[in-house]
Amino acid sequence: MSAASSPDRRPVFFFDIDNCLYSRNLRIQELMQEYIDIYFVRHLSLPSSDARALHARYYKDYGLAISGLVKHHTIDPLAYNREVDDALPLDDVIKPDPRLRRLLDDMDKSKVKMWLFTNAHITHARRVIGLLGVDDCFEGVTYCDYAAKVLLPKPHREMYEKAEREAGASKSEECYFVDDSALNCKHANERGWTVVHKLEEEDSAPESNAGRYQIRDLEELRSTFPQFFVKHSESPKDQRETSSQL
Repeated sequence: MSAASSPDRRPVFFFDIDNCLYSRNLRIQELMQEYIDIYFVRHLSLPSSDARALHARYYKDYGLAISGLVKHHTIDPLAYNREVDDALPLDDVIKPDPRLRRLLDDMDKSKVKMWLFTNAHITHARRVIGLLGVDDCFEGVTYCDYAAKVLLPKPHREMYEKAEREAGASKSEECYFVDDSALNCKHANERGWTVVHKLEEEDSAPESNAGRYQIRDLEELRSTFPQFFVKHSESPKDQRETSSQL
């Protein structure tokens, strides 16, 4: 078999997007909650308190508020997406992140396939990575398709199967994953993925680990998975400085 036709055996590294590629401290999640609550009030004719309670229940029961809306109400998921995710003023909040860009650029693409794995619809996913300035760092994205007849977000088993299939993973044991959600991490871990639970600096450590690793900064991936990063040779200046110390 020629090199051109040989199968791609690289392991896949899946990255969540929201509250993972950027810090939760940007408070985008809180902003999104406000927009979702407004949607519940407007389209279900609920008082604010009831809208918040139903929103929380659907999120707990289905992983996404929109999953509960689709299951129990007559709504257009794509219209929901336009009024909620796509309506968020993200341009005012998310800016290019050179530090994140360097980290992703330093991952050795000959040894690992970079893939996004999000519960957002594709429009939101593309918008966020574009604003971060990392949209060309990944080979693809597995997302929750709001146009599908059945919504299957993480942590549904079928969503992980979809991610493996779309990314061309050879087997579950060759999948790596970083996510801020302990529940998503737990289910990926049970599937055999190598899981990294992303916490914020101020977060308390969970009583039981959701994955094999816990990090508070994506930079820690360098020391956690050194096999996936390019080893930079010393610059001429560094070499001169090293020689002068001998």
